[in-house]
Amino acid sequence: MREIAAAVAEPIGRLGGAFMISREAKTFSAETGLSGWTPYFRGRFGVLGEVDADVVRSAAGFFPATTVRRAWEAGAGLAAADAADRYAAVAHGFGRRKLAGFGGAAADRLADLLHRVAHSADVVGAPVSAGWRAMPLPEDGPARVIQLAHVVRELRGGLHVVAVLASGLTPLEAVLSGHSPLLPDGDPNAEYFGWPRPYPEVTDEIRRRHDEAERLTNELMAPAFASLGKAEADELVHLLGEAEKTVFGG
Repeated sequence: MREIAAAVAEPIGRLGGAFMISREAKTFSAETGLSGWTPYFRGRFGVLGEVDADVVRSAAGFFPATTVRRAWEAGAGLAAADAADRYAAVAHGFGRRKLAGFGGAAADRLADLLHRVAHSADVVGAPVSAGWRAMPLPEDGPARVIQLAHVVRELRGGLHVVAVLASGLTPLEAVLSGHSPLLPDGDPNAEYFGWPRPYPEVTDEIRRRHDEAERLTNELMAPAFASLGKAEADELVHLLGEAEKTVFGG
């Protein structure tokens, strides 16, 4: 199942993460009066509850402590549970808008397969995925697809943090050498996350460790897909690709 984990990594990353930079997310920011990284942190990590910023940083993995604490504490006026509920509504609205043309049966089937993956996964090492998995699901397929894609995305994200550290990379080195399906690579991404310059050179050894972290992430993700038969796994890959085309074009 490592091949399936690798094949779905990018579409899951895009489908499960794009709502956080959507027009619905901008509306959430405007309605709550939150700005900068604050709506992102309060919404995405609200499932952790009213915790210290270091707890959020331990789950976020790839952000410097100053970025996390400043953003998390700036949103203290919005209760964590309320922020999570409202952020889930952002995901639902994004799904209904962008997957409207995907087809009801296809969306329902994709949601069912994602639900199998999300709810058979061991969430040790992925607390944000566990938190989002516990959130109630909407009834309609397009909204369910995005929320469940986000649950699986958070699973991979948590396990990737584990893999990065096990491969001997620092979080900053991982950001500099990694690839995000929704953000720029390298120095611009590190700067966007709030890491202060100067940045270390991305050497061949760092690239080797990055590749090892990706391999290990796929290995750690593989058990989540074990509940699917070969035909179902192939169907998941196909439906994710079609959903990705519907949302992003291509």
